[in-house]
Amino acid sequence: MSLILHTAATPNCYKVSVALEELALPYEVVKVDLLKGEQKAPEFVALNPNGRVPLLIDDGFAIFESGAILIHLAEKTGKLMPLDTHGRSRVLQWLMFQMSGIGPIMGQANVFYRHFPEKIPAAIARYQGEGRRLFEVLDARLGESEFLAGDYSIADIASWCWVRTAKWSGIPTEGLTNLLRWKASIAARPAAQRGIDALETTRLTAEDDAARADLVLRGRPEGVKREA
Repeated sequence: MSLILHTAATPNCYKVSVALEELALPYEVVKVDLLKGEQKAPEFVALNPNGRVPLLIDDGFAIFESGAILIHLAEKTGKLMPLDTHGRSRVLQWLMFQMSGIGPIMGQANVFYRHFPEKIPAAIARYQGEGRRLFEVLDARLGESEFLAGDYSIADIASWCWVRTAKWSGIPTEGLTNLLRWKASIAARPAAQRGIDALETTRLTAEDDAARADLVLRGRPEGVKREA
């Protein structure tokens, strides 16, 4: 079995490397330089039409979208997702909660809080506030169960890889005791730490901040105008 992970040091990419480590599957890491736009190169887009990372090649079969990759790996190995209908559904519900809510909201919080050249207080408050609300949903669920869908699963991996970066997004976690317990318990898993460490060589440096801000500006949300 040949697994090649085209990746960078982002929460969505960490999801895949953590899952691969938890499953003890050997894989090759191929760094995609986001600042150079390698993810938009024709040969990459031929494999991932969306031109984003991560991209996993499994014996020549290309899989894009981090959630789809996690489901593929879970179904391929029979691990990190129950086989019964209800158990599988619970995992997928919490996985979709991360994919549709936590990831996009934290991503926008990062843009407006960290990278966008103009500080727009209403936008920052909007995304940080919604991020906190989503964290409270997780916290309530984790008050009922050790992990999101019962046993440790791809749903936990997906959410943890984003929640662990809450400080960067400026989203407070104070008072969310269940969430903090869960976050620490996953961080203590050797495979989770290996999954983070595996992408260390793909991390952007502090010197990349200006270039990253320029990319954000050129791709600024529609309707947000730059003052002359």
